[in-house]
Amino acid sequence: MIAFEQAYALVMSQSVPWTAERVSLDQALGRVLAEDVLSDMDMPPFNKSAMDGYACQRQDLGHLLTVVEEIPAGYFPKKSIESGQCSKIMTGAPVPEGADCVIMVEETDPVDDQTIRFTGQHTADHICLQGEDIRAGDCVLKAGDRVGPAHVAVLASVGCVTPRVSRQARVGVIATGSELVEPGQRPQPAEIRNSNSYQLCAQIRQMGAAPRYYGIVQDQVEVIHEVIARAKSENDVILLSGGVSMGDFDLVPDVLKAEGFECLFDSVAMQPGRPTVFGRCDDTFCFGLPGNPVSTYVVFEILVKPFLYGLMGHAYCAPQVTAALDHPVKRRKA
Repeated sequence: MIAFEQAYALVMSQSVPWTAERVSLDQALGRVLAEDVLSDMDMPPFNKSAMDGYACQRQDLGHLLTVVEEIPAGYFPKKSIESGQCSKIMTGAPVPEGADCVIMVEETDPVDDQTIRFTGQHTADHICLQGEDIRAGDCVLKAGDRVGPAHVAVLASVGCVTPRVSRQARVGVIATGSELVEPGQRPQPAEIRNSNSYQLCAQIRQMGAAPRYYGIVQDQVEVIHEVIARAKSENDVILLSGGVSMGDFDLVPDVLKAEGFECLFDSVAMQPGRPTVFGRCDDTFCFGLPGNPVSTYVVFEILVKPFLYGLMGHAYCAPQVTAALDHPVKRRKA
């Protein structure tokens, strides 16, 4: 048995990032960026109006203003603003040359079809300056960032339509135990439904890796051999739940060794999750997880997830929460 800190360090020492690939923007969600993403243009790309109103010169706010042009979003101004003039402008449209502020339409009165009056007391500029958010060449996302919906928007805004990302981890999921049946079956006496595999597949998908479920394997050495051999040829990492303790039918550790896996540890000083196995065979890794559903969940979150993220180039740390107990807790073995 080794301490959890040792187990974690050993697991992460094996988690070396893979090569990268390019994917389309609509396939980038959940993937890990393999290179920094730079902006190809200023943001905003021009001085743009932050309001619907009139672009004019601040020095003219006390005078009548002649409307010389209407500027909708997507239209580039044809006329510059001179003293006594203004252009009607929509939110997001380019501010014309010569204007240094935009007055809100709510603070104007029309005098006639071509003339308006400012009715407010004072006004902000209401102009978003070119490049005030991002300059061309600025790094907007970093290698190692995991792409979420907001990251997709950033990629789109800088024209990065084929981001370079780390390869997804292919993870085989195997349940062992002759007492298990699939969730759609009603268990007979002494049987239980297999919840671990579906939980693990959900955890794998949630973090952006690709699970493959191999079903329930009976407690028979030959059958376990066959499924592990197939999973080893088709995946980067194999997750087995059950069959890793010290019982007569806990066959997984011996089968893994027979399949060429070097066992790096087979027990961790932690609860839940003590009988956790970790091994490697060439470029394929394997975790043998306890059959208890809570143990399986916890070990995945604090050992397997950081390992898989590391393979995909993302530095993941499990959330840590500091809390105060309402009542003292005492255990004989703490």
